[in-house]
Amino acid sequence: MSSQIATFATIFFSMILVNNYVLVKFYGICPFLGVSKKLDSSIGMSGAVIFVMLVATAVTFPIQIFVLNPADLGYLQTIVFILVIAVLVQFIEIFLKKYVVALYNSLGVYLPLITTNCAVLGAAKTNISNSYSFIGSLVYGVAAGVGYTLAIVLFASIRERLDATSKCPKCFEGFPISLVAAALLAMSFMGFSGLSIW
Repeated sequence: MSSQIATFATIFFSMILVNNYVLVKFYGICPFLGVSKKLDSSIGMSGAVIFVMLVATAVTFPIQIFVLNPADLGYLQTIVFILVIAVLVQFIEIFLKKYVVALYNSLGVYLPLITTNCAVLGAAKTNISNSYSFIGSLVYGVAAGVGYTLAIVLFASIRERLDATSKCPKCFEGFPISLVAAALLAMSFMGFSGLSIW
């Protein structure tokens, strides 16, 4: 039991720091750059991504084990997983449009982009390729979402500070300085790659 907990803890912390989907593997960059202009919208997007990753993992794992593998339909994995993720995102979009209108409006076009967010699809596919158990897959999905949250919230905080300053060179104002900040943030997270936690 304690070895399982240690394995889950290793998966959790490695996905947040060492193998962060956004800052180390560069998955989900489009919503990362698009939604991180304001801290509020980035927190809302993060919550949606964590939820979609968790539920997508919980749904795609049994589909792969009990449907695709026995029927020898593994080549349909990507299509099936994208369809599952698209349905989940539609449910979230309907919920936010009805109950959290301000967040729905602030996320704009980036909410439907979760459907094609390669971080969500990557979490679902990596669970299968790493042969995690069902619980391990859920931990992996949540940890990938928490890592995404950490990256986008840190970056949104940096972007808000950059927007408030007047000391930025004219040629770097706006999006260019945001790319520089994202590169520096990614470099800082790559420093964790030397950790030996496996």
